Amino acid sequence: MYKYFASHTLMIKIFQHFAYICLVSLLIASCKPQDRYITITGYAQGGTYAVKLNLNGSDGPVRIKPEEIRDSIDSILLRIDNTLSGYNKNSLLSRFNSGETIGKDDMFDDIFAQAVRIHEETDGVVDVAAGPLFDLWGFGFKSGDFPTDEEVMKIKETCGMNNMLSQKKGVLNYNAIAQGYSCDLVAEYLYSIGVKDMMVDIGEIFCDGHNPSGKPWSLGIDKPVDGNNELGAQIQGIFRAPDGPHGIVTSGNYRKFYVKDGRKYSHSIDPRTGYPVTHNLLSATIVAEDALTADAYATYCMVVGLEESVKFLESHEDFEGCLIYDEDGTFKTWCSKGFVLEEL
Repeated sequence: MYKYFASHTLMIKIFQHFAYICLVSLLIASCKPQDRYITITGYAQGGTYAVKLNLNGSDGPVRIKPEEIRDSIDSILLRIDNTLSGYNKNSLLSRFNSGETIGKDDMFDDIFAQAVRIHEETDGVVDVAAGPLFDLWGFGFKSGDFPTDEEVMKIKETCGMNNMLSQKKGVLNYNAIAQGYSCDLVAEYLYSIGVKDMMVDIGEIFCDGHNPSGKPWSLGIDKPVDGNNELGAQIQGIFRAPDGPHGIVTSGNYRKFYVKDGRKYSHSIDPRTGYPVTHNLLSATIVAEDALTADAYATYCMVVGLEESVKFLESHEDFEGCLIYDEDGTFKTWCSKGFVLEEL
């Protein structure tokens, strides 16, 4: 979750949003005379989005007008909201979670299939069917209170992907992958109209090609200070995105948490135990081939902690990552060999 990346969250900001209204603004390009970069911004998923793209596409000029591109992006995001949002009480997801039988829907079926894949790959660490546990702890779609051990065990035994697959019903919460999925769908549309150079920012990031300066896209990694809710206000370092298409997502425990009896409880809940994690990993930035996968594995790292995250990244060449952790009150950074962070 590059919320920045927050909901799960948390997160990296590539650039400041120009306004909280939907607009299209032409940028001055410095690569080639024919390059024409524009930025499209608007509202999405409880916040704002920004899409930066080059109208000089992979096979020549993009023939679609900026206003039409904006309208198409808004249409995609509206459909996602009406299908997958747990906060939209009329969405397919909300209706499914309330027990209603849902007819076939390509988007609903697609993200569920990907959620099953992620669940299997992570041995149950990333489980979108563990939504009731997040509700119980107050980090889901409902207001929870500090639960007893008995309440945790009761909920844990009745939810989760294994129960969902066997019973064909349950409660889903796509917060761990929905924003990454949204980025991928917008990028898919941009590719379809001939765009090559793009940066899609919907809390999480998908990018390809180059920025208006003809260089790789650069991202600021937020410093994981508790309560650092202003994106880009405190930066740990700058990351230059690699060539080619990539999803880049940061998840962390410094924006969504509460303190009870002097102990911090974060929104990163281990569905295998039913409890919020308590390790020293503060944020994880993951680079993968698409934003949904990066979103899911940023969550994975925040659940399993520093040591297991390092093992995972060292053994998977198709991922890169940056882990920021606490060591005796000091921020420390570990990066995989392909992740070059320019620390500030």
